[in-house]
Amino acid sequence: MNFDTPVQAQIVDDFINMYQQLNKNTLHLLNQVYSENIVFQDPLHKLEGLTELTQYFANMYANVEAINFDIQQVSASASQASVFWVMTYQHSKLNHGQPINVEGMSHLQFTDKIYSHRDYFDLGQMLYEPIPLLGKLIRMVKSRASS
Repeated sequence: MNFDTPVQAQIVDDFINMYQQLNKNTLHLLNQVYSENIVFQDPLHKLEGLTELTQYFANMYANVEAINFDIQQVSASASQASVFWVMTYQHSKLNHGQPINVEGMSHLQFTDKIYSHRDYFDLGQMLYEPIPLLGKLIRMVKSRASS
């Protein structure tokens, strides 16, 4: 990683460490890395403010049995970073409760804290493909589209 100052390196390190510890009992860690006016966006949501983000994570952790982020690569500059990850999660209603792996990337913008966090990932891989009949149909469409 290439950082202009140790502050940027610390923000990214704190972000990664927080996600390694984050669960329904440690949501207070969010305010250590995110600003009060955080804008968070992923393929399903756009949230504004730390309160909305905390509620989002509280709902997510209430509905999953397990979730883990394996950080693959980080690319950073003075005011932004791209964090590439593999999320593994388990949900009782998806994939027969078995683990699901989703590859993704978080684009972060920051000053002293992160004020913008946008996640990019394949929503089909995360949500639709693990549903038995729908997943089979989506994989068939993907296969035909790539041939």
